[in-house]
Amino acid sequence: MTNTPQDLLDKPVLVAGASGFVGSHTVRALVNRGRKVRVLIRKSSNTEAFANLPVEIYHGDVLDAASLRKAMEGCASVFYSVVDARFWLTDVTPIYRNNVDGLVNAMDAALACGIQRFIFTSTMGTLGINPNGPVTEDIPFNWLDKAPPYIRARLEAENVFLKYCREKNLPGVALCIANTYGPEDYQPTPHNGALWNTASGKMKFTVDAGAPTVDIRDAAEAAVLAEQYGRIGERYIIANEYISNRDFYTLATKECGNPPPKIIPHWVAYTVALISETICKLLGKKDYIVSTDAVYLGDVFKQMDNSKARKELHWNPRPITETIRDAVSWFAQRERQ
Repeated sequence: MTNTPQDLLDKPVLVAGASGFVGSHTVRALVNRGRKVRVLIRKSSNTEAFANLPVEIYHGDVLDAASLRKAMEGCASVFYSVVDARFWLTDVTPIYRNNVDGLVNAMDAALACGIQRFIFTSTMGTLGINPNGPVTEDIPFNWLDKAPPYIRARLEAENVFLKYCREKNLPGVALCIANTYGPEDYQPTPHNGALWNTASGKMKFTVDAGAPTVDIRDAAEAAVLAEQYGRIGERYIIANEYISNRDFYTLATKECGNPPPKIIPHWVAYTVALISETICKLLGKKDYIVSTDAVYLGDVFKQMDNSKARKELHWNPRPITETIRDAVSWFAQRERQ
């Protein structure tokens, strides 16, 4: 597909998960293009991210098939950004229900409503590990034995999505998105929250690790471009620069004139997490965020090859320095309000 048909542009589009970081920025990117945008959110969702935008609000839930069909009826495209990222849950049932079952409901509704494009927000966590160089979309998932339940759920969701594209002709495109940073994060998300807490001097330590990053505005831009240029049944790596925590947070603290955080060796962080995790289990505590899974995921992803997205989607992400500057500036201004 090389361009978007006019009938696609004239119809409304639905953003599911619009109150989230990726979803809300996708809403903004679509509105800026003059598209007619519907959002599907729960009644309890925070609407601050798109409060002043001309969108049509539909209340519903991805576990409620009727609400999905109602919201999609008459739409050309669906931008699906519903993610349950609560990797810390002891009972993983909700993670599978929201990430897998909810997606299946949405895809069934999309097929019933004749949706022409279904853009799925997946994660870099579904990609294989390449010890010999950058990761590409062609490397099969090869670390199931080490993957925590959250990653397994996201992998199952993507596999089901790609199966729907192959076997049921779902006109879908998957985006494997890296850790997102940037402005207008009203929750805030854990990664972006850590950026601000470190930049502002509240968090004075970080682990000796690193990860691929992407500006949230570029992630949203990729979703809009995927509707126009993405090949059906394909997935695209939406990741920009890999950067160490040391370099990342040094850039962040410099924006606020604060000293960089102290670096904790990765093995020390893992040991502390293991001890904390063991104590929590012995005490019968549940849903603890400090865990060995969290430490492992914080350093498992390395350099990623985004050339497929650059070539096929015409995607051109901005430098990480700009992302950090804009994120810190936004958080600082919001804190002063």
